[in-house]
This record gives sequence, C-alpha cells and structure tokens, in this order.
Amino acid sequence: MRLLSLEVANYRNIAAAQLEPGRELTVICGNNGQGKTNLLEAIWLLTGGKSFRGGKDAELVRRGEAFAVLEADTQRDRPEGCEPAEPAHIRMTVGTPEAAKPGRYAAVNGAAPKRAAALAGSFPAVVFDPGHLSLVKGAPEGRRKFLDAALCQLYPGYLASYRRYVRVLQQKNALLRHSATGQERPYAEKRTLLEVLNTELAAQGEALQQRRREYLKLLAPRACANYAELSHGAERMSIRYAAQFAPGGLADLLRQRQEEELRAGQSLCGIHREDLELLLDDQPARVYASQGQQRSVVLSLKMAEAAAAAQITGEHPVLLLDDVLSELDEGRKQYLLTCMKEKQTFVTSCDDTDFLKTDGEVYRMDGGVLSRVRQHG
Repeated sequence: MRLLSLEVANYRNIAAAQLEPGRELTVICGNNGQGKTNLLEAIWLLTGGKSFRGGKDAELVRRGEAFAVLEADTQRDRPEGCEPAEPAHIRMTVGTPEAAKPGRYAAVNGAAPKRAAALAGSFPAVVFDPGHLSLVKGAPEGRRKFLDAALCQLYPGYLASYRRYVRVLQQKNALLRHSATGQERPYAEKRTLLEVLNTELAAQGEALQQRRREYLKLLAPRACANYAELSHGAERMSIRYAAQFAPGGLADLLRQRQEEELRAGQSLCGIHREDLELLLDDQPARVYASQGQQRSVVLSLKMAEAAAAAQITGEHPVLLLDDVLSELDEGRKQYLLTCMKEKQTFVTSCDDTDFLKTDGEVYRMDGGVLSRVRQHG
C-alpha cells in the first residue's frame, strides 16, 4: 500500500498542507507542539479507524471551522509482473456537532459518502505513538484493543462480530445490574433472558477468540524475534494469551458462573476479560520492564503487526511512526531504519540528523505550516 498524495484543510492546527510522500521514507521534523503528530493522525484516519490519540471527532477540526477535509490518493500493491493498480481517491470530511454533516464521512472515487468506518481494510496502516507504551504497563483493556484494532483492519467480518458481542454484553449487564429503586425483574424471568443472551455471547465470543489465537500464532514469533534484535539478545521476550476458556468452552463457563453473575450484578467472564501477557525472561513486563525495554517491546509488537498484515493480505501496510527514535541507542536506531526499507514509512522527529544519511523526503512542520526541506533524487 502507498499514499501518493495528501491534502489537509482545517485539521487541528493545520489550516492547509500538501504532502507528496517518498516511495519509502518520509520524515516530518520540527519542534514539539508544531503539528507533526496531527499530520500523522490525518494519514491514520484514512484507515477508517478513530484517532489513535483518543478524543472526539470535533477536536480534529480547526478552531472556528465547521469541517476538516482530507483528500488523498492511494495505490494498492500488486505482485511483480502485474500491471500497477489504479490509484484510489479518498475525500474525508470531519464535521463538528454544529456542522451540516457532523462526524466522519468518506467518499471513494467520487461515490456517495459513507461513514468513515466503511474504509476499514482499504488503506492498511500500522501506527506507533508514544501513548502506545501503555500497552506494557497499562490495563488489559489496552492490550485487547491492540489485538482487536489489528483484526478489524485484516478481517471485515471481525468488526461486525465484535460489535454484536459488545451489544449483547451491554444488554446482559443491564439485565444483571441491580435496580437502584429495588424494582427487579422476577428471578425466573432474569434467568431465562440470561440464558438467551449467553447463547449469543458464546457464539460470538468463540469466533472472536479463535481469530485472536490464530493471529497471535503469526504475531508472537515475529515480535519476539524483533525484540531479540532490538535488545541485542539481552533478554528474551515471550507472549502468552491469558484466556478464560479453552476453545469450545465459553458456553459451559457462562453456565457455570451464571448464579455468581446474578449475585454480583455484572458479567464476570468472556473475551472482554482476557489479556495478552507480555513477558521478559518469563517475568511480567508490566512489573519489571524499564522505560527503554517498554519501548522495545511495543516497537517489536508494531513491526510484527505490519509483517503479519503483509503475510495475511499480500501487501505491506503503511508505517506511521511518531517520535519513534527517542530513547533508543545507536544500534536500535540503525535496526529500525533498516526495517523501514522497501516499505512506505512516515516518521516524525524533533531532530532530523538521524535521517540525513537516508534516502527519503524530509519535511518541516512549524506552527501548522508544512514545508519541504529535501526532495529525494
């Protein structure tokens, strides 16, 4: 996958910007707070996903404006010897709540606009942001989101199944929740409804967990090999999926814990309670990993995510790396720069000296204004 061009208007602090990326490396340098990450975030929105920084869509629109607009030309990879794919044109609007069309909408090749989420899978990308360091030290929810976000890009049916699971889970928790007024459904009625909801939860949960397990068989060996390179073999990384049930066992688990859930007033088991355990020398990284080790673990996972996507889909996703080289020694920096070769990669940095010896486009962002510093060739 390649991004051929991008035009941005009224996006966060960027009034207007044009980007013509390099075939492989494009560097966006500048001081902190100038808008480098905003531009990377704009590229990420082409995946159909929400901002990797969180927040509401309205926060993406430049102050005083009703809409932000992104226009991009993209091109899919084709096997060697095949004719190049026709470029696709994506026009995305992000409207504030007061706008005529609030929210994110995207039109491809002039077709009628649809919700931006419909773009899922059409522009594969992998993003690293310093906020992703919470993958190591943060709550299990963040690690589940990492898996689910990757799978939503790779398998269109995963998102639909995941949404069904979440909807049924919300219905189940509403049923289990003890009434503040003391007016409860009859116990027998509650049990009957709970059994119906648990049947659907089991069906969706089994399918989702199976996808997670299959994906981890591809991801884990690559991530661990990446870590061995980044750490020069100083310690060994391993990954374990902390499942609540063996394949085919969710329905039985839900039956076994039904009475306990009725007493607790909430759901106590399912894929929404599982975790991805990250270990260094068989010890939990969330407890023992230093700042540098955390960064290496997350980078290893992200590079593995890109490699796994390439194997599954046949094309390499675009890499978006925000402030990726800070806190890394020279050896780790060189390894990462090598990994960027032959893949379209966008990197932000406060210091462009690490990239002067590389072939690639270099841009500078200053107060939301983007200018080209160096053009390859």
